[in-house]
Amino acid sequence: MKSHISKSLLRTVIISGLIILTSGCATVHSTRLAYRCDSNISTANIELEKAKTNGYSRSISWTKAASLLTAAKMQQRSEKFPNCINKTARARYYINRSQNI
Repeated sequence: MKSHISKSLLRTVIISGLIILTSGCATVHSTRLAYRCDSNISTANIELEKAKTNGYSRSISWTKAASLLTAAKMQQRSEKFPNCINKTARARYYINRSQNI
C-alpha cells in the first residue's frame, strides 16, 4: 500500500515539476515577444512620423501603415504579440513604400 502511495506522490511531483518548467519557458518566450512588439511599434511610429514630416501622409500606403499600427497597438493590449509583430512589419513595409512612390 505504501509503495502505491509513494509512486503516486512521485508521479505527481514529476508532473508538477514539468508543468512549472514549461510554463516558465512560455513566460520567457512571451516576454521576448512582448518586448519585440513594443520595440517594433516604437520604431514604426518614429518612421511614420518622419514620413509625415516629409509630406507623405497623404499617400494611401501611409494611411495603411497608420491603420496597421493602430491595430498592432490593440493586439499588444490583448497580448497577441505575434499578431502585433506581423502588423508592425507590414506597417513598416507600407511606410517605406509611401516614401518611394
